[in-house]
Parts: sequence; structure tokens; C-alpha cells
Amino acid sequence: MFICPGCRKFLRITRHAKVLWKEALFQHTPGDVNINRQINRFFSSSSTTLAKAGDEINLAKFSPENIRNFSIIAHVDHGKSTLADRLLEITGAIPKNVRNQQVLDTLQVEKERGITVKAQTASLFHEYKGQTYLLNLIDTPGHVDFNYEVSRSLAACQGVVLLVDANQGVQAQTMANFFLAFERNLTVIPCLNKIDLYNAKPEMVLEQLHNVFETDPNDVLKISAKVGTGIEDLLTAIIERIPPPPGDRDKPLKCLVFDSQYDQYRGAVGNVLVMDGSVKKGDKIMSLFSRKSYEVQGTGILHPNEKLVNVLYAGQVGFIHANIKKISDFQVGDTFCHQKSPVEPLPGFKPAVPMVFAGIFPSDQSQLPSLKAAITKLTLNDSSVAVSLENSAAIGQGWRLGFLGMLHMDVFCQRLEQEFGASVIITAPNVHYRVRIKGKKNIKIYGDEIVDVLNPCKLPDLSIIEEFQEPMILATIIIPDQYLTTVLSLCLSRRGEPQEQTYIDQNRLVIRCIFPLNEVLVDFYDELKSVTSGYASFDYDDHGYRTSDLAKVEFHINKLPVEEMTMICHMSSSKRRGKEICARLKEVIPRQLTYVTIQAVVHGNIVAREDIKPIKKDVLAKCYGGDVTRKNKLLNKQADYLKKLKQVGTVKIPKDTFIKVLKKK
Repeated sequence: MFICPGCRKFLRITRHAKVLWKEALFQHTPGDVNINRQINRFFSSSSTTLAKAGDEINLAKFSPENIRNFSIIAHVDHGKSTLADRLLEITGAIPKNVRNQQVLDTLQVEKERGITVKAQTASLFHEYKGQTYLLNLIDTPGHVDFNYEVSRSLAACQGVVLLVDANQGVQAQTMANFFLAFERNLTVIPCLNKIDLYNAKPEMVLEQLHNVFETDPNDVLKISAKVGTGIEDLLTAIIERIPPPPGDRDKPLKCLVFDSQYDQYRGAVGNVLVMDGSVKKGDKIMSLFSRKSYEVQGTGILHPNEKLVNVLYAGQVGFIHANIKKISDFQVGDTFCHQKSPVEPLPGFKPAVPMVFAGIFPSDQSQLPSLKAAITKLTLNDSSVAVSLENSAAIGQGWRLGFLGMLHMDVFCQRLEQEFGASVIITAPNVHYRVRIKGKKNIKIYGDEIVDVLNPCKLPDLSIIEEFQEPMILATIIIPDQYLTTVLSLCLSRRGEPQEQTYIDQNRLVIRCIFPLNEVLVDFYDELKSVTSGYASFDYDDHGYRTSDLAKVEFHINKLPVEEMTMICHMSSSKRRGKEICARLKEVIPRQLTYVTIQAVVHGNIVAREDIKPIKKDVLAKCYGGDVTRKNKLLNKQADYLKKLKQVGTVKIPKDTFIKVLKKK
């Protein structure tokens, strides 16, 4: 029996209906973080006990020849999660239900935004020609900010399902994901999704696939993930086209960690692909990265919920937990082996490189300990976030976090508020600059000739800087050709350098352009969608650093510098940006009891100024006639009060100011 913390009613929880009850309870108590946390605690604490009572699955009969490991890759909103739902239903992993929508997207932010943020794994059992096959599915994100999740997932696969919307056609992220799979020599199964839509244009999309990827139209499957059309044919193609994973059960254990998450009861849990050998509970395993040894406490698969298994064999994908306290000890890309049988480490992955940096501070400094705990717990499940301490004279103590993009930052902060109830102030986002220092004495002080600048406030003195270097990106933009002139004009206004233009069909073309990352950071994608009536798609890759003529722009309020607004931009646009942001600060900052002066300063020179008039009380409102000295006395008294207030007072800045003022109109 279980008492619902929302209504205090007794509810009977059966072993087999456990997951359905959990979902029902979350719907029963929507939006209550504390109650949902109690529900999670109950189910998490009882999961191990229930699994020990005979829920183990025997995977011994699934040799590598009967295993297929694959991912679903696509552009945003092309139907990856919907296809995963249908695959789960047809293979019997979940019962057929009209409410099965984004089953693998378990985060609240994923449900609300309708996007996949974190790659999710599910093991499926499907019978084909009298044999049962184990299909390990990985549903990946589609947005460019989560491209690192995709690259990690592909390391555990031998093939991919490339999903393309039959209405929208090939998009920028479709190309990026295809080439990720192509570089790894994975088998690609192209699929046209949403063929049941009235506006679907399958013939046009087939032409695009042939022109861009040289795909034979006869190899492209036509499906509808929403209604289930063609899903059986897709399962057949997965079994027939995708090769089985290489592996030998008789060799020493070698398994690759391609993802990890933190569980408050079991510690770090790693998603692994067993390349060779086998692993089971009680085995002593060793990390080839840290050289630390652990004892395996449990192994299992996701079906799509956790199911314990006796042993994980070669070629199989599953999870292991071994009382590892730190998520850093389950390093993504690490190789694990048996303690007494060391092997050669696998290549692993390149570490995630943060592209966007922003300061995060509690709205009230008394909430600092709770925010610290929230960030620590959240970064345990998102290892791509870089964290460092930071202090601000105006806001107080906080952290500077590095993200893979603006959406990644937005999702992280939304999860802080939803899952932990944290109220935070986010400073203006910036990119990772580099400066070259001149003078042996200065180089000795900074430790190197090239200095990384993550926070514009900590830029070295301009007199010792020899040159600035800013990060560049190579962008891929796909548009209808009727918007070519407008898009090129937009690119040039953001200091873009168009490289090439290629038609993918009769009406759509691909533009490759080099941009400074700072120019496309905040609102370029929104403006691109606006000028193309929503038809454009955008993707980018890192393109190194380039020497540039940059300037440091500071903002002063009542002659006091606001460090959180300090920015670095190109010299040619520094004055214009200073004027724009001063004007927007005037609109955003509420009126005070005294005059508020806003100034933009470039290299010590004031380039823009705005004044906010004070809110004054009319002290003479009730003085009709009478003694003039009485009126003068009231006016002098008010002036003395405002003068004193100006000396000790501070200007209150709303917490969303730093993001609002950066968006170009």
C-alpha cells in the first residue's frame, strides 16, 4: 500500500503496474515539485527490491548475430520520438495507448517544449522469421546544441535510421547527423516520415536525398510514425540491413561508457556497450581512465524502464552500477575491463567544448547553499556543463557556467527552476575569446602568451594586449531560393563570409557561411526564421579562432560599472551597440527616486548616454498660497533627502534585464 502525498488516499501498488501508477500519480499531483519528489523517492527506493524478486531477464540466448544496435537521427520536429513510441508499441515494450507520446522523453522540459534534450536508450525484442532479435534503440536529440549527445550515441551503434519529414525535406541538422554517421562508417537507413500529411511531397524529398547523399530512391522507406504505417517494414530493414555488432564472449571484458547519469540511491550509473566478454554482478571491474577498481552491484537493460539482467554479453547495450560516488569516475568515453585482465582502451570521445558562457547567481544570496546543491545535482546528469566560481560586486557570489549553446543554457536554467525551485539571475551570455599578451614580464604574470577570456570583466589591460582572437563557426543554412538576397544581406550584416551555394533540388539551396560566433549567439536564428517566413534551417560547426579588431564595451549606471553587462564586440559596431543597449536599459530599468544615468564606455571614452527621470512627490500639492518661505523649506528638505538617498542607494535591475537588452530589434 502507498499513501498518495497529494490527497492522502491509500493506493495499492502492484509489481507489474508500478510504472503506470507512477505516471498516474504525477498526473494526480501536477506541478507540485515536493510531492513529485516524494513519489520519485518511493519508487526509486523500492525498485531494487522488486527487481530481485524474479524480474531478471536472461540475455544468454542473444548472441551478437541476433543483436542490432541503432539510433534514430533527424532534424528537430521530424518525428524521432513519435517513431520511438511506435517501435516500443509494436515490439510489445509498452501497451498500445493513444496517450503514448514521447515515452522516452522523461524530463518535464522535454514534455513542455516537445523536444528531446537527452539521448534515451530502450532494448526491444522482436521476432523475425522464427528468431527473436534484440534491438537496442537510442533516441537522440535533433537540435544543434545537443549534437554532442548524438555523437556519443552513435559510438554504440552499427547503423542509424535517418528520418526526414516528407513535407519539410532535408534540413541543416539532417545533413550534420548524416555526416556524423557517415564518418563512423555506419549503415544508414533513410526514411520519409509523415507521408500521410496532405502537404507531403515525397518525390521532391527523394530528389533532395539523391542530390545531397546520393541515396537510391528504392532504398528509402516511406512511413508514418504517427499512425504506424510502414513500421513493420522498417523493423525488417533494421534486421536485414544493419550488421550485427562485432564481439566475442570468450575474450576479456571490454566495454565502452557512452553515457552516464547520477542516481541519489545508487550513485553513478553508466550506459555501456559491451564490446567483448561479459559483465555481471559481483565482478571486479577497472577504469582504464582513472585506474580505479569497483565491484559491480547490478547490471540491466532499459525496456524502456529498468530491468535487471543476470549478465551483459558482448554486443549488448545496458547499464551497470557499482557504488561509484562521483559521476566523473564514470567518464563518458572511458573503457572498463576486468581488474585482472587489462585490455587496450577504446578511442573514446572528444570532450564537450562549451561555446556559450554566462554567470548564474541566486536572486537572494540567502539561497546560495540551495542553488549550489541544485547545480551540483543537475551537472551530475549533464557532464557537458562547465562550472567555475564567480563573484560579482553588484550581485554577490555565483557561478560561471559553460554551455553548448543558447538552447542548452535555456533548458538548464528552466530545469533549475522546475526541478529544484531555484530563482536565478542570468548575466549576459558571451563566448570564449583569446588574447595575445606582449612583454616578457606580463607573460610571466599571466603564465602564457595566449590568455583565455571566459568573462569580459576579467580582460587584461588593453595596453598589454597585442591582438584579440575570436571564435568562428562554419554555418550551414538551407533556404528556398526566393529568400537568397534577404538571407545574404542578413549574413553580411552579422560579419558573415559566404563560402558556397549549392542547390539540393529545383527550389532549395544550401549556403555555407563563416561567422564570428558572437554575432549569431543570441538572436540570429530567430531573425533568420523571420526573414524566411519560417522556412530556413540552421546548423553550425566549430571553425577555430581568427585575429580580429575587438573592443571592450562597459556600461555604467550612476557612474558605477555594471560588470555583468560588460561585453566584447567588433570595433566597427561598438558605438552602435553601446547606444542600442543604453536605450534598451532605459526601457527595462524601472524609474527610481533619483536620476539614473546610463553610460556606454569604449576604451575609456563615453560613446552613449541615457537618463531616467526620477519619480518625484509634489510636496507643494496642498500648499495654496500662503507663506513663500514655507514652500522653499519643503523644497529644500526634499532636495536634501534625495541627495542623501543618491549617496547610499542602489539601482534595482530586474533579473531578466541582461538577456532582454542583448536581443537586436
